[in-house]
Amino acid sequence: MRFELMASMMCANYGNLEKEVRELSEAGIDSFHIDIMDGRYVPNFAMSLNDLRYIRSATSKPLDVHLMVEHPINTIDLFIKALRPGDTIYIHPEAEYHPSTTLQKIIDAGITPGIALNPGTSVDNSRMLLTIVKKVLVMSVNPGNAGQMFLPYIREKYDELLSIRKEKNFDIYWDGACGMDKIRKFAPLGVKGFVLGTTLLFGKHKSYRETLEEIRNIELEE
Repeated sequence: MRFELMASMMCANYGNLEKEVRELSEAGIDSFHIDIMDGRYVPNFAMSLNDLRYIRSATSKPLDVHLMVEHPINTIDLFIKALRPGDTIYIHPEAEYHPSTTLQKIIDAGITPGIALNPGTSVDNSRMLLTIVKKVLVMSVNPGNAGQMFLPYIREKYDELLSIRKEKNFDIYWDGACGMDKIRKFAPLGVKGFVLGTTLLFGKHKSYRETLEEIRNIELEE
């Protein structure tokens, strides 16, 4: 079974970002996950528009841009201009007065539209948006910091989204505390991709190629 693996670049070594991007690309990462944090919507700052622009120039792989910012409509054009068709922008519905307007701007620009659902955000609150987005990023931890523990009650949200994904025509992605056990269990259920951070990918005593090969070769649950 094929599933996508995305590198969470807020966890990368910024002492040599060029080397990180090159080695991840050569190792077979499917896309680069870019977390943009404004210090207001979440209590942290992480990555910038310039980081995004550099990574976009350094690889032909797709970028997944996760906007953890208040009112993304105010800056969405800056991010759209830095991206290419085939890239993705996720917004948090509760961060915007009219999220459908922001999503339509993303769609009109030829960028893949997505929403990110926090642990405390119900599927019902975003149900109408599921008819226009192509990707749903489910946060399995509270947004804002790497290295957090998985919140077990999120399983119910995955089950609900998996039951309607074909009807609404969207794909589901996992973000936060992604270990081998989560991929082994949820990939067979229909979760299409997994954001890899410090739990599996970064800061390990092995090459990215070895790590990604090990992940792709795990025995999935039936």
